[in-house]
Amino acid sequence: MNAIVTPIPTEEEIVQRARDMIPMLRERADACEKARMVPKETIKAFQEAGFFKILQPKRWGGYEMHPNVLNRVLIELARGCPSSSWNVMVLGVHPFEVGLLPEQVGDELWGEDNTRLVSSSYAPFGTVDVVEGGYQLNGEWLTSSGCDHAEGGTFLGGRVQENGEMVFRSFWVQRDQIEEIIDDWHVVGLAGTGSKKLVIKDVFVPAYRSHVIGAYDQESHGHVENLYKVPFFFVFYAAVSSVLIGMARGMSDLYVEHMVPRQNLNQAVGAAVNDPFIKYRLGEAEAKITAAEARVLSNTNEAWSYASRGELVPTDVRVRHFATNQFTGGDCFDAAHMIFKKTSTRGVWLNNPMQRQMRDILVGANHITQNQDNIGDLLGGQLLGNPLPQPNPFGVKG
Repeated sequence: MNAIVTPIPTEEEIVQRARDMIPMLRERADACEKARMVPKETIKAFQEAGFFKILQPKRWGGYEMHPNVLNRVLIELARGCPSSSWNVMVLGVHPFEVGLLPEQVGDELWGEDNTRLVSSSYAPFGTVDVVEGGYQLNGEWLTSSGCDHAEGGTFLGGRVQENGEMVFRSFWVQRDQIEEIIDDWHVVGLAGTGSKKLVIKDVFVPAYRSHVIGAYDQESHGHVENLYKVPFFFVFYAAVSSVLIGMARGMSDLYVEHMVPRQNLNQAVGAAVNDPFIKYRLGEAEAKITAAEARVLSNTNEAWSYASRGELVPTDVRVRHFATNQFTGGDCFDAAHMIFKKTSTRGVWLNNPMQRQMRDILVGANHITQNQDNIGDLLGGQLLGNPLPQPNPFGVKG
């Protein structure tokens, strides 16, 4: 039995814990990338800090806090090591998803050990068949970040034909039901996330261990409070955006440290901090990062204002939230890239952490939750009065 109950910290206390870890995460970032997984001792430190309890229901010893608490923690952690923050993001949002399911799921997952973590792979790579009492899963699911640390199994995504329409479901698969974990995560950035392939063979998932992942009218199971009126996709997308904001902030931190002692070859300018272009690019980058952070936190606060009253977020507000959050990756990549270019040749050496931070942002901004092109079209159409296409990510039926 490993059911740990700890006092619930304040928001500022737990955010400060994340901030205090930045030097440690920087020291371990190179080893994390080379190992292509977050060190177990780092995950243990995150568990001791309570990061995975932020969105965990109180019924199982969690804190059941405002989603912005997790978002702010992710921003701080990504300043030190983007891959480590990415693992906290993935493993930290799934306790929220468990809260959307019947109590039996949480009891099975956390009844004996409420520290067990769950990974995921939502892209419907494998096949799902409807069978008596549930679903049969087969195939390979790619990019399951943090799966090495997920003793509680994984959530897998799949499309299922139900009642004449195709729905997108999430299925909780237990660890011992995973046939194999294939170490195929060889990538240009975010290598430390350990996002490996999961092989599933003839796994039966009872109906109660599944839910429609994009649903906005999620059934309440009586063991959670109004926090769970905020749909999972919103929480997940905002959390990804928060990691990207932290990555860009980390680049800004490194840029300042790099430029303060630097002397330009142009003697008319002298110290780099006197170069107007070096200063201007940093100022512009700061404006972009600050705007992205304010937008994600504001959107989450607005969604919470409805949920805390037991209300669902109105359709026009959800569309705006989803769309504007998905512009975070592009904005943060632009901010990081403009200051990275001012590092000149010094920034490209493999022993310079700025090149790793830039590569991590490049990969993070490629995540499906940062698809600003298609979502921008949907937002613009909605503002112009066009009907939303079917299906759509907003839980709105035609």
